[in-house]
Amino acid sequence: MTVHLDTQADLESAIAALVRQDPRLKPVLKVAGMPALRRREPGYAGLAAIVCGQQLSTASAAAIWGRVSAAFDPFHHDALRRARADRLGRLGLSAAKIKTLKSLARELAAERLNLEALADADADAAHDTLTALHGIGPWTADVYLLFCLGHGDAWPAGDLAVQEAVKIGLGLTTRPTAKQMAPLAEPWRPLRGAAAHLWWNYYRALKKREGVIGGQPKPNAVLNTTAVAKRSSAKAKIAAAAMPESKK
Repeated sequence: MTVHLDTQADLESAIAALVRQDPRLKPVLKVAGMPALRRREPGYAGLAAIVCGQQLSTASAAAIWGRVSAAFDPFHHDALRRARADRLGRLGLSAAKIKTLKSLARELAAERLNLEALADADADAAHDTLTALHGIGPWTADVYLLFCLGHGDAWPAGDLAVQEAVKIGLGLTTRPTAKQMAPLAEPWRPLRGAAAHLWWNYYRALKKREGVIGGQPKPNAVLNTTAVAKRSSAKAKIAAAAMPESKK
């Protein structure tokens, strides 16, 4: 069962379920406040924007993506697949990022990859599918699943802000590694994506700075309405996930 965070109401229902599942999160929510849903464009454009921003400041990433997206309007994988590398380089893309974007475009053109379908896949399986692609690391995969697809169980184990927030919120002596973050998040399945939103907000409240790059908050928005229409009620899914096994 996959929970989707498509609206602000979905996120708030998921956070409420998390607090019921794990009372340790109640004081975290009190400090953090309810996070706002953040979403980005799904599909190739969304993943390409994240790739463009890898290892760059927010301002630099926005500037490069602005040039790339303006140069290819409408933005489609076939256009990037056919584009000359020197043209892409003049837009500010590194050789490594050009190789990644072209590799992704070839996978999509050959129909070996369906990015939108990952929204309904198991979070760990979807993560593995993405990280198997050239140039897509764990951080890029998790950001795409969370912010472009609204995957309710995606867990950004390697995100430093989430790690620091978990360390403080759970009273750990050291900041957990990505490997250590996996078992720490087990109590929050299948809502680890909602937990990530909460931890990012907690980090923001504690440090007075953003720890998330998910784009602008979209309260009460519904993203990718065609896909959303095919899904059953997120509230019903969350309620079923939180229900004791004996009652299912």
